[in-house]
Amino acid sequence: MLYAVISEDVENSLEKRLAARPDHLARLDNLKSEGRLFVAGPFPALDTENPGDAGFTGSLVIAEFDSLDCAQQWADNDPYIAAGVYANVTVKPYKKVLP
Repeated sequence: MLYAVISEDVENSLEKRLAARPDHLARLDNLKSEGRLFVAGPFPALDTENPGDAGFTGSLVIAEFDSLDCAQQWADNDPYIAAGVYANVTVKPYKKVLP
């Protein structure tokens, strides 16, 4: 089943994000190579793809996991959590309907 991992950043998280980004992306690349990643990306703090120093306000990952517990465990081990990027993370089952 698909699960949405919705994360919200702490304020002024950009420097922490950049430092932990390689490890964060490596985990996403693993999901992708396993064919389990549906979509992933950050929420820009400004209405532009490149918000510059304004940074990001959080992230969304939608991926396939065996259960809600597995999805939660994966989310709990994100390098952004260890680096203090995320203020909170919510994991929910997700049902794709369209397109």
